[in-house]
Amino acid sequence: MKLVLLADNVVGLSIAKYLMDSHPEDLSLVVTTQKNEIYCAVEEKGIPVCVFDSADGVMSNLPDGVDLGVLAWWPKILKSPLLEAPRYGFVNTHPSFLPYNRGKHYNFWALVEQVPFGVTLHRVDSGVDTGDIVAQQEIPYDWCDNGGTLYFKAQAAMVSLFCQTYPILRTGHFDSKPQNKEIGSFHHSSEIDQASKIDLNGIYRGRDFINLLRARTFEGYPGCWFEEAGNRYEISVKIRKVN
Repeated sequence: MKLVLLADNVVGLSIAKYLMDSHPEDLSLVVTTQKNEIYCAVEEKGIPVCVFDSADGVMSNLPDGVDLGVLAWWPKILKSPLLEAPRYGFVNTHPSFLPYNRGKHYNFWALVEQVPFGVTLHRVDSGVDTGDIVAQQEIPYDWCDNGGTLYFKAQAAMVSLFCQTYPILRTGHFDSKPQNKEIGSFHHSSEIDQASKIDLNGIYRGRDFINLLRARTFEGYPGCWFEEAGNRYEISVKIRKVN
C-alpha cells in the first residue's frame, strides 16, 4: 500500500503517529498545513513530508502509483485532479454520524437538532461530506454533554475508528455504502452565529432552549448571545446530574 496522508490538528497527529508506528512502509507522503508538530514528527522519521500550498504543489510531490489518500481532520476541500490521483481514491475522517450534520459545527447541530452523533470514515467525492460510508461509530450523549464535550469525544472516537479500520483500508478491498439521502442535514460555518441568538421576547420549549444553550457551551469559544440597549451578552450553561 502506498498511502498519502493529509493531516492536521490533534487527530491528524494521532493518526500520523499510529501509521508511523504500525505501518511506516505505507507512508509515501504526508502533507501538513504548516511546519507544525506533525511535520516535525514525520520529518524526524525520514518520511517524505510537505506543506500544502496548493493542490498543484501536492501533485508535484506525489510519488507515482499512490494507492490511497487519507484526510485526517483535514480543513481544505480537495478537487480534481488531486482527488482522482490515488488508485482507490481518498477516505475522509468526518466527526459526525453521517448523513447527519455534513459540513461545519457538527457538535453544535447534533444537540440543537437532537440527532444521532458519532464519527464516520467516508469516501471523498466532489460534494462536501457526501461520499459513501466506509465505517462509523455512534457516540451516545446525555444531558450533561455540551458542544465542548462532544468535540473532544469525537476526536478520541475518530482516532479509534481509524486505527480499527486501517488494516482493512490498506488491503485496498473495503466495502462502502451510499448515504441515505432521505435523512441528514448540512450546515455552513456562517449559520452558527445567528442560530445562537436568543430572542428575549421569544417563546421557547424548555427542552429546546436548554439544548441550544448547551450546544454553544464550549470553554474558550463564544456562547449563545442576546442584545439589550446596544450591548451584546453571552450565555453558557452547566448541567450536573444529581442522582
